[in-house]
Amino acid sequence: MYAQRILTALVLVTLTACSSPAPTETDTLDLGSVTEQHIMIPMRDGVNLSAYLYLPDGDGPWPVLYEQRYADLRADRTRQELAELASHGYVVCAEHFRGAHLSEGVWNGYRALGWGELQDGHDTVEWLAKQSWSNGKIGTFGASQGGFAQNFLAVTQPPHLVTQYMVDTGLSLFHEGYRIGGATKPGRFKTMRDICRVPEQNDQWLRETLEHPTYDEYWQQEDCARHFDKMNVPSFTIGSWYDYMSVGSIDSFVGRQHHGGPNSRGAQKLLLGPWLHGRYNKQSPKVGELEYPENSTFDVKAHMLQWFDHHLKGIDNGVDREPTVRYYVMGAAGEPGAPGNEWRTADDWPIPVQETSYYLTPANAQGEGGLDLGKPASANAKTKYVSDPAHPAPIPVRAFPGASDARAYEQHSETQTFTTEPLTTAVEWTGGVKVELYISSSVKDTDYIVRLSDVYPDGRSILIMDKIQRARFRDGFDREVFMEPGTVYKFAFDIHSLSQIFNKGHRIRVTVASTGAEFYEPNPNTGGPMTIEPPAETVIAENTIYHTRQYPSRIIAPVVEGN
Repeated sequence: MYAQRILTALVLVTLTACSSPAPTETDTLDLGSVTEQHIMIPMRDGVNLSAYLYLPDGDGPWPVLYEQRYADLRADRTRQELAELASHGYVVCAEHFRGAHLSEGVWNGYRALGWGELQDGHDTVEWLAKQSWSNGKIGTFGASQGGFAQNFLAVTQPPHLVTQYMVDTGLSLFHEGYRIGGATKPGRFKTMRDICRVPEQNDQWLRETLEHPTYDEYWQQEDCARHFDKMNVPSFTIGSWYDYMSVGSIDSFVGRQHHGGPNSRGAQKLLLGPWLHGRYNKQSPKVGELEYPENSTFDVKAHMLQWFDHHLKGIDNGVDREPTVRYYVMGAAGEPGAPGNEWRTADDWPIPVQETSYYLTPANAQGEGGLDLGKPASANAKTKYVSDPAHPAPIPVRAFPGASDARAYEQHSETQTFTTEPLTTAVEWTGGVKVELYISSSVKDTDYIVRLSDVYPDGRSILIMDKIQRARFRDGFDREVFMEPGTVYKFAFDIHSLSQIFNKGHRIRVTVASTGAEFYEPNPNTGGPMTIEPPAETVIAENTIYHTRQYPSRIIAPVVEGN
């Protein structure tokens, strides 16, 4: 068989590409007729990256599907998924980032994937295209880190890259990764040393990132949104409503569709569904604490094969004639007959909406305020709360806890909720949600976390989205501007996007607080430099939200009229 005949050649490639021996598999995992092989792939600077090949039975050459990631590739489920893809007539190559696991070189996050001196994705695509088992047509796939990697790769324009398939992707490591809203998560990224070939390299990399607190040239080198004009292949992109990275999926689609190269413009597809962040979770109607109808699921693997069959094998299966945009309008879960819970299509994104202001009204002593369509008339209405980073409000998870009851967080003394009266008719929001807060504080710097929930008649506050904004970056991420205590400042920022019908009898809730640990690592409120370890000094902040004619704090909703 062809796959067996090339094993000797693969081993020779491994031995000549680097001095590290390939691992010997001792397990008996059944991969069917697919052959699995570890290789080391040479880069332009002589470094070799660790990769696993999955070769189908039969005679090649075949098109190649390529994935990049830093996460482990040796879990049984991962290997079986990759082998199953290969069984459909593809060589599958899964490769670790530079410095991760068995890959040589210095670990530096995504920096070697882009358009600088090192272009590891580009080099790998071109190496794959030249192998005897390859027909020269390369498609890429992956989720989250594997989605980011594909945007980096597209900018480098490897000649043999034909198409891409991205799930829960991103564009900017500053805005959608390490510095969401300007806040830092060093505690989370310290754990990246566990995937490094040399763990100390992660410590050095993390120190390096903190030397660049603002969005400067360093971070521009990790922002693919600056280079849509160089992205020049058709792509299918999936985003998840209960995932902050839906901003990356949506912006990737819009940028490539309208500002990409000639093979990119007009050749993009976007799917947005009611899921949490993840690679394998789109086929289940169970999302967080909710269960949606069966129509909410999507078979990513089956559709991805259709996409690649068309673009890499020339099969006319209709995938190129699917609607440009498909999005799931979420409705109340578990309420028969509730509006929504259906797929819709669009020719582009965003769809036309009526931007509608919901104004925050003052909270009482229990931290409970209102959310009203009427503009405030008061000259001095305000909500005050105290935030102590040493005793933060609890979000005791590392992943966004969407589609789950947020009342435990809302009951913390710091947290202020602003809620409509029960809706007398259903209302649909589809698109981007924005917030404008007028705030003063007793400290130079603190954070503001804004959350949006659907409050069910039984009291559950089902979290849909949230966003953090660090005060020092309220005027832009390219500079730090600290607050003067007692001065009122406007904080205007996007939260992210949704498609949700709030049912009759439900309430819409906006929550504001300044901490949410461990999901958000607390700001010490001192205005000091960002650090890897939590600083010993912290300051309690006394924060004020204004609800006046002059300072009308509000949420700006993308209301769809007539649905």
